[in-house]
Amino acid sequence: MEEQKQKEEKSLNFLEEIIEEDLKSGRYVSIVTRFPPEPNGYLHIGHASSICLNFGLTLKYPGYTNLRFDDTNPVTEDTEYVESIKDDIHWLGFSWKNEFYASDYFDTLYGFAVKLIHKGLAYVDDSTSEEMAALKGTHTVPGEKSVYRSRSVKENLELFAGMKNGEFDDGSKTLRAKIDMAHTNMLMRDPILYRIKHAHHHRTGDKWCIYPMYDFAHGQSDSIENVTHSICTLEFVPHRELYDWLIEKLEIYPSRQYEFARRNINYTVTSKRKLLQLVTEGFVTGWDDPRMPTITGLRRRGYTPDSIRDFCDRIGVAKRENMVDVGLLEFCAREHLNKVAQRRMVVFDPVKVVITNYKIPAIGSDLSGGEILKVENNPEDPLGGHREISFSNEILIEGDDFMEVPSKKYFRLAPGQMVRLKSAYIIKCDEVIKDAAGKVVELHCSYFPESHSGNDVSGIKVKGTLHWVNAKDAIEIEVREYDRLFKVEDAASEEGDFKDYINADSLKIVKAFAEPAILSASLADRFQFLRKGYYCLDKDSKDGKFIFNRTVTLKDGWKA
Repeated sequence: MEEQKQKEEKSLNFLEEIIEEDLKSGRYVSIVTRFPPEPNGYLHIGHASSICLNFGLTLKYPGYTNLRFDDTNPVTEDTEYVESIKDDIHWLGFSWKNEFYASDYFDTLYGFAVKLIHKGLAYVDDSTSEEMAALKGTHTVPGEKSVYRSRSVKENLELFAGMKNGEFDDGSKTLRAKIDMAHTNMLMRDPILYRIKHAHHHRTGDKWCIYPMYDFAHGQSDSIENVTHSICTLEFVPHRELYDWLIEKLEIYPSRQYEFARRNINYTVTSKRKLLQLVTEGFVTGWDDPRMPTITGLRRRGYTPDSIRDFCDRIGVAKRENMVDVGLLEFCAREHLNKVAQRRMVVFDPVKVVITNYKIPAIGSDLSGGEILKVENNPEDPLGGHREISFSNEILIEGDDFMEVPSKKYFRLAPGQMVRLKSAYIIKCDEVIKDAAGKVVELHCSYFPESHSGNDVSGIKVKGTLHWVNAKDAIEIEVREYDRLFKVEDAASEEGDFKDYINADSLKIVKAFAEPAILSASLADRFQFLRKGYYCLDKDSKDGKFIFNRTVTLKDGWKA
């Protein structure tokens, strides 16, 4: 068993195998990775996987990770997204060595483009996007050369300078690499390197009106930073050839690109475009809506950094894409929250219980006429401490914890039946009080003073234990019960508009009653409401109104 455990601990993913071989062979003494988000939206759970991978590799092996913002499209980018991305990475528990921006390299990248022109490897093209597409060919038919491909180096240099100086309109010219219009890789058929875009940039202002394409900025930025292992998702496999071609022709540091499979999660979407639609069209309250798969949404819902890192570790690194069950993410949350969440008793659908023979003990009473009980905050945490809760002759229990005509294996409260109240006493139901419509409104019970939890000398054995709150000091709270945002596993692949598959019951708002200890809750706290699930305080709480979000229920069908 121990040998098997050691084998599992030593198993490496394919990227770790590559890195270990690179270090062993002496190709590198240390490694450099980077996380290169485009600041055009909030990070989601898919980005978390990439973050954990890139930063995790340089925690395991000698080296460091850079954070580089791919800010080459000024129309969609904003400093709001930059700050949110940095905050999310820190929250996940990672730190970068250097903070870079592709825009830091705009002058250098321009120089690289000029170098390609000088070498006869790039030209300015006046073709429209439609004309270029028509000449591109297909996977089985070679493309045709643009009439502008034969321009002289001198003319290309002059035109490219004119593009930079704002002499031409958007879309009127592009700079293209001169490679091979018959290449089997369509991306190698004279790809666009620069386009004209007269737009204000969030960092460089109006200095530039031409911007490099991703394929031109990506590999060259990696090279400038001496990135050794540039890790991308599988859709960039066809781009690797262009990545290598540009580095070779520019004769710069040979960064290398490697690809791993993205992990899609069922019952949600992770496309930034689709997430933006959900926000702008009002299907959710914002990027941090707890139903969103964004890191900021997961944070607000109550997920912990540990649970998300655990999830990313469990899904692993592979070369084939697949769908991951969101149940695994929920399982990881339960695993960690069980260890760290403070326990609280909260009743959602209350029935009042009057303990008719209750007598306040001389020791341990409070001024309000109740008894003070000492209860542990978390039985899983030896250092979790204790809290005080009050007990009186009037308490509230869950409506589901009483059944007037119980089934054979019903061990909760019923006429003549006994149960234990969590951390308190054993009670017996003596009388059921109903209103004129026949609804149960109150239960009259008797208790056994010698059955105090932790000091039970009654000799009475019961099979059921109920949570409860003191009716005399219970705090009313609002609870937001979140469920999966979509009714189907893969809304993006279904027919029609993906928004047609939104789950109308993804949010239910209910009222509940909590023990007074809930009043000290902070946004950083995590709670287990006994027998209910895991919850956290929401930022909308104010002016004495406490709002809690359900992170996950206590149990699920997921099998670890």
